[in-house]
Amino acid sequence: MNAPSAPASALSQDVLARLAEVIESRRGGDPDASYVARLFHKGTDAILKKVGEEATETVMAAKDGDAQKIVYEVADLWFHSMVALAQFGLKPSDVLAELQRREGLSGLEEFAARRAREREESGT
Repeated sequence: MNAPSAPASALSQDVLARLAEVIESRRGGDPDASYVARLFHKGTDAILKKVGEEATETVMAAKDGDAQKIVYEVADLWFHSMVALAQFGLKPSDVLAELQRREGLSGLEEFAARRAREREESGT
């Protein structure tokens, strides 16, 4: 008999946290031996370029309507986004906390609140 599985959210957080640890551990690694170390070595522009490429590939996969390809490309996008987070000293838990903060808010309410904050910050 199989043990009961953890709730999906806990499982997701665990996977993301473990992956974030691996990414961080590669930061000072040998760029010739590690793809992630190579990205960090190339710097922010290279990391962000990869995020953009993966976002484009995700859109193209979605337009093709191939579910397996969409999942594959979103996984690449999430991975490279996590490298970008690490570049700026952030963790997946920071994103999860923001998503939790937004939980229960209507998208329209969130957009209106964001616009109001931007107006306050710009002084207009």
